[in-house]
Parts: sequence; C-alpha cells; structure tokens
Amino acid sequence: MTWERVAFGVLGPVVAEGDGGALALKGPRHRAVLARLIVARRRVVPVARLVEDLWDEPPAGAVGAVQTFVGALRRALEPDRPPRTRARLLVTEGPGYALRAAPDAVDAWRFEAAVGAAATLPPTAALRRLGEALELWRGPAYAEFEAEPWTRAERSRLAELRLRAVEQRAETLLALGRPAEAVPDLNAHLTDHPWREDAWRLLALALYRADRQADALSALRRARTTLTTHLGLDPGPRLRRLEADILAQDPALEAPPGMIAPACGEPSPTPPLPEPGAPPRTPLGLRPSPRPGRCPAPRRGPAPGSRLGLAREATTDSGPAPSSGPPPGPPPTAEATTRAAPEEPPGAAARVWAEAADVYGRTVGGGARARLEAAVGLIRNLAVTGGDGLEAARQHRLAAITAAEECGDPELTARVIGAYDVPAIWTRGDDPELAARIVGAAERALAALPSPPEGSAARCRLLATIALESRGTRSPRGPEAAREAEGIARRLDDPALLVFALNGAFMQACTRAGLAPRRDAIGAELVAVAARHGLVTYEVLGHLVRLQARCALGDFAAADGHAAVADRLAARHELPLVGVFTEWYAALRLAAAGRTARAEAAYRAAAGRLAGAGMPGVERGLLPLALLCLRLSGGERSAREAADRGVAPGAGGGVDLGAARGADPSAGRSTDLDAGQGADPGTGLGVDLGADWGTNLGAGRGAAPGADRSTDPGAGQGADPGAGLGVDLGVGRSADPSAGQGADPGADRSTDPGAGLGVGPSTDQGIDPSTDRSADPGADRGIDPSAGRGVGLGADLGVDLDADWGPYRPWAEPFALPAEKARAALRALPEPPADLLYEALCCLEAAAALRLGDRDALHRAHARLLPASGQLAGAGSGLLTLGPVDRHLSAIAAALGPRPRG
Repeated sequence: MTWERVAFGVLGPVVAEGDGGALALKGPRHRAVLARLIVARRRVVPVARLVEDLWDEPPAGAVGAVQTFVGALRRALEPDRPPRTRARLLVTEGPGYALRAAPDAVDAWRFEAAVGAAATLPPTAALRRLGEALELWRGPAYAEFEAEPWTRAERSRLAELRLRAVEQRAETLLALGRPAEAVPDLNAHLTDHPWREDAWRLLALALYRADRQADALSALRRARTTLTTHLGLDPGPRLRRLEADILAQDPALEAPPGMIAPACGEPSPTPPLPEPGAPPRTPLGLRPSPRPGRCPAPRRGPAPGSRLGLAREATTDSGPAPSSGPPPGPPPTAEATTRAAPEEPPGAAARVWAEAADVYGRTVGGGARARLEAAVGLIRNLAVTGGDGLEAARQHRLAAITAAEECGDPELTARVIGAYDVPAIWTRGDDPELAARIVGAAERALAALPSPPEGSAARCRLLATIALESRGTRSPRGPEAAREAEGIARRLDDPALLVFALNGAFMQACTRAGLAPRRDAIGAELVAVAARHGLVTYEVLGHLVRLQARCALGDFAAADGHAAVADRLAARHELPLVGVFTEWYAALRLAAAGRTARAEAAYRAAAGRLAGAGMPGVERGLLPLALLCLRLSGGERSAREAADRGVAPGAGGGVDLGAARGADPSAGRSTDLDAGQGADPGTGLGVDLGADWGTNLGAGRGAAPGADRSTDPGAGQGADPGAGLGVDLGVGRSADPSAGQGADPGADRSTDPGAGLGVGPSTDQGIDPSTDRSADPGADRGIDPSAGRGVGLGADLGVDLDADWGPYRPWAEPFALPAEKARAALRALPEPPADLLYEALCCLEAAAALRLGDRDALHRAHARLLPASGQLAGAGSGLLTLGPVDRHLSAIAAALGPRPRG
C-alpha cells in the first residue's frame, strides 16, 4: 500500500483505510493526533498546540509522547516506507506536523466539495452528487471527539453543511418534478431540526405539488405553531407568501417544465458538462487511479502552472473576492498605496445574476452549443477566485473540452480550448497529467482545422495553449508553438491574441540560464499592449513578469515599482492571487538585503498565504527550498561584509551603492518601469566593474557588447588561460585558497571565492549556523546520527528530508545525506526543469559539488550558469535568491584551478 492510497473518515468515528481495509490506529490519543491534523486541513499544527489540545494538564513528557504517537501513525499510514526515508503523508514541517492527505482523501473534504459542485450542476447530476455526498456520513462528525474544543467549530460547520445538503437535495427533487420523493426525508429532517424555516417551505411545496393541498397548509400551520410557541416568532416572509399562494392556488407553484436537453442534441438528459468518470469507491471513497481516456476525479483544496487568477478582458473583466492588500516588505512607493474597490450591494448582484441566468436558460435552447461556450466563460472566470475555484475550474475545463470533442466539431473544440486564456505567471504546472491531456486535445484540433497561410485566431489560441501547458518541460514543441502563435498574433494585429501568445512565449523563455532580459522584454510589451487596450489582467501579468526579470538583473528599484503597480491594480480589480506573489517578493527583498531572521519569518508568513491558494505547482517544496537558499547564501554575515565594502546587501560585490562615495544611493538604478528595453542587460543595475568582485568580470563572460570593460585592460587578449571563463584566477589568490576560513567574519572575503556558498570546512560555511532556527523542531533532522564522520555535509543548514520538498528534494539530498550517499545523489541529479528556478537549482548543485569536491558536477554547473553571469541566481523567480551568479562561478573556477595553457 502506498501513501497515496490512504483515505480518512471523520464523518462519524475517525478511521483510516488502505487497499486492504481499515488501518490500525492504536489508542485514542493516536486518533486524536490524526483528527487534529485533519481539522487543520493540510496546514502545520505546532507541537505545542498538539500538546495543549491533547491534555488539559500536559505531563512532563508530553512532547515526547506526541512524537511517539506520530511515529506510530506513520508506521500505520505508510507501512511500506523504507527505514530512514522521509515520510510523505504525515510530515514534519517547521515547528510541527502536517497531514499531506490528497485533496479527495478525507470524506469531509469530499463531502464539502460535492455539495459545492452540486450547486453548479444540472438537476439530474446534482441529485446524484448530493446523494453520494450524504451517504458519506456514518454518524456525527469526529464522533469520539465531540467534547473537544478543537473540534467544535469544524463539527458545527460540517453539520450545517449537511443540513443544507439535505434541503438542497429536496429542492433538486422538486426541480425534477419528483415532489413525493422529497416528502419523507423532509419530514425526518424537520423532526430533528424544527427551527429550519426553509425546510418547512420545501415540505409544504412538495406536498402541494404532490396534490396534497390540505397537508401542505397543515405543514405551514405546524411551522407557525412551532415558531410562535417555542421561540415567540412569526414565520418569515417566504413562509407567509407560500401560504397565501397555496390558498390562492397560484399557477407559479406548479412544477417547472421537463428536463433540459443535452449539450450536443442527444436525446438523453445528460448534463451539458459531463462529470469526470468516477470509478467505484471503497466505504471511505478510496478511488483507483484514473484510467486512460477518463477525466481525473475532481479534487478539493490546495492544488494552471499557477494561474494568476486573471480572466481575459477582451469582452469582460470580472474578478473574485477583494485582495487583502499589499504584503509587508520593502518600503512601498507612493503607487503602492491602494484603495479598496467599493462593494456592490450583495442583494443587487445576486438579483442581477439570478435574473440573467433565468433569461439565458429560457432563451438559449438546451441543446445549443452556445451553452457549452458560455460555460467555458464561467469556468475561466471561476479560475480567478484561486483556491477551490481554481481547482474546480481546472477540472471543469477538461470536462468542457471532452464534451466539445464528443460533438465532433473541431472548430467548437478549438473555441472551447482557446477561450480559457487565463494569464499565468509560474512556469511549473500544477497538474502535468491534466496539462498533457489538454495539449493532446489541442493538437488534435489543430490537425483537423484548416491552416490558412496567414493563420487564424483559432489556430493562434490553440498554439498559445500548447505553449502554456508545455511549460517546465523540455519538449521542443513548446517553444515551437510559442513562436508560431506569436507570429500569427502579430500578423492578425489582434491585441487580445498577442497578449495570450506573449504569455506562451514567456512560459518558454526559461529553457536555459540567463534569459531574464528576454523575459523582461516580453513583460514590457505585455504592459504596453495591455495598458493601451484595457486588458487589465495582462497588464498585471506584465508587471509581475518584469518584477521577476528586474530581480534577476539586480534592479530592485524597478522591481519595487512593478510590485507596487501590480498590487494597486489587483486591489482595484479584485485579483487576490497577485498578493501571493508580491508577498513572496517582499521576503526575497529581505533575503537579498541580508536580513536573515526577518526574511525567514517573512518566508514562513508568505508560505501560509500560499497554502490553499490553489497553486500546488508553486507551493510544493517552495518554503524549505527558500530557507535552504537563505541559509546557504550567507545571510546577515554576507550583508555585513557587503556593507563594509560599500556594495548592495546580498549582491555579493560589484553592485555600487554609491554610498561610500557620497553619490546618490539610487544612481544607475532606473525606476522607469519601461527602462531596459533593448538596452544592455546590465543597464540600470548600478554594476561597478571596478569593485572587488574577486573575478575578472570583463574577460568575455557574456556581457553586452557595449558594456564598460575599461577596468580590465587585458580583457580578451588571451593573457589569462581562464579568460574564456571570464575568471581571473590570480585576483585575490595570492594567499592560500583556504586562508581566512577561520578569520574575522567581517574580513574581506576576496581571498575565498567560495565564502557565502557553503564551501570549505563546516566552521566557515558562509552562514551563521545558529541563525534563527530555534523554532524549527526539524531543523537538524534528516542526518544519519550513526554515520559518524559521514554525517551529512549540510548539517549546518538544517536540511530536513522529512519536510515536503516536492520536486526539489533531489537538490536537497546532497546537503543532508552522509558523504557517500550525498555523492551518489549529486551524480544522479538531472538537469533542472526549464522554469524560473533553473539558475537557483544549478547553484545548489554547484554548492553541493564544492562541498563534496565533485569536479564533473562543477564543470557541468559552470557551463550551465555561465550565460547568467552578472545576474542574481534564483531571483528571476521573484521568490528567492542565492546571490550573484558570478560569486558561484568564481568559487567553481577557484576549485577547479587554472586550465592548462596551450
């Protein structure tokens, strides 16, 4: 049994089951720990909180007891996990534990998702979904812990959802013209819950439609008696109005017309958007993996490469709940002060929605394909809500594509696929399997469409979709599709098509290191085109793209400006996911400034906001990766040294603040948001090539042809055999390369090119091993204590392989494993994915190789990083950084030594 196959039940006594049936969870406190983690919904529960919740008066060994309970639960939940490997389900993270159950692995989560989904489905499908949801209940939620304070809010919430589901099911039966079937359940429902006026209304209406007028009036009078006798209240206006309508035998009370016809004209009453296939479940709903050709089952909770949640505005501009505002971080510009958009009266919005939906339902034929295309518009707008809405949009999108393909019309399929043009900022997908299926459908539609020489809007949208959904892969089809889509959009001179195609081009601009200038140019064009044509969400996308690119280029003044504008637009147009990225950027700024403790706190806060945002492609593994980069890059010590040398904190040398010379600190760092277009990639960075970089930056390191190289008289003259690498191995190396490793931490580090990279003896790793890690109980875990001198070389970094590293685990292992295993892990590293963290992962490989003395890995990392010379490693993500790439290149070159002459 694998951990992915475990299901949990809390709608009744707390249970867990795997392929073979129920799992042995031992005693009541073991179950209490499991229940408490499920209540937290995949979030971390600190050990201190667990102790507080489990005992009224905690015993002396309470923390140890919790660890024992967790260990036993891990053995029960993952019996096949090899010894000393990290847990995948019940994980250690930060100050406590989290249960990383699949979004559909807990019956309560599935119940909530099903009830929410039923409200959007046609009556037949809704009735089936509600019936399945109600069957999940085996008794009161968290039955054996009903007296515990920590279950009270969740039990109350789930109970209310269940009552609403019972009433929703009855309303659905009425909509289907089956009132008699609703009566028994409503009678039983009201016996236990006699104060629910809506249930009385439904019962009376069901009786009336079942030709039982007298019983309907009797039910309303019982409701009046119950309310006045026990609560001293008169019935509400809906009950009073229903009583008057029944007495008048109002025709509006009659059952509605028959069922809606299906989407493509078939006679059977199937919903317009077919539900994903659902294989049989076990009692707790454990579902086998989806079979080929079937849509994966809908999942709920934190879960396209992280859509911004920005809908296309070519025809409309809609948005979700208001943003919570700009995150804490660097001092905002004046533009960062935003005003919340005025709230519309909720009643008016609900009325307009209901009336428009009613008119549409009566006007557009049930079999009209316009319904399918309109549904895609709703799905696209659903994506802007983030969280559950984003996940639901993803799944319904595939259902819509499937329905369109079943109609056998490639043009309809192309329109359905291309209509989902939600801007995307993150270059790693959330669901690779789903993305591959969408790409396959787009390729089939392309093959079936005519291909005019100048292209067509439908073809452009299909190609842009392929480019977007192929992000993070190394398939040549992605860049090829992006180029063709951009060419068609420019020939057709369609702004909406162009911004969509540029989004695809951005996704394919991470295929190697050093492409930040290319992404910056894309972002600038997005901003210009979108602002000119009122495409607000793509304007926001452009600012976020430029924020990332200017970070990579070290131009934080411009990045701050783009963050402020993005936050202001997000607040005005209700785009809540934008703040997730700007809050991570604020943490990056603290890290780049060398404020390690504050940066770590900011990263943890940003991770909390990211949880539940519906972007697992961003979320998984990001927090531990960011903390590793923070500790590895040198933190506060690097900042102090940088300040002593008059260079930008965290920049590692060469970034001239001007402060030491009395110049304007912002000199050379343009705040013009359009700066840098077509200019030298280093323009506006304030890079002082005369600063003590410890390397010869002018020696052919890929700088722009016009860059000032006057500080290197011998550049390009072949004087140094290492000139092709742009590294002057003679600079600052008159002393022993190991000199200074035990010296004053504030000393000039030009004699140690690896300082701050975690190279050299563990006494001088370039970081403060004690930096603010007391709150992380797992900080020093993941090391083999029996390995003696083979203890993991990253013990000082607090690398915990029990944490959820997600896709970044291979790059963490060399820092946590004993030496021999670390070398094997280093040799097994693949090339990083083609995404915004490419340079960061290459630098992690280099840092591990420096510690382990692996020359092959050093050569490999050097070749991959060289195109990014002059940039900040990882900062192109807008989320984290490992400092200047040049510092890493210098350390690699110093370790490899000079190349033989001749």
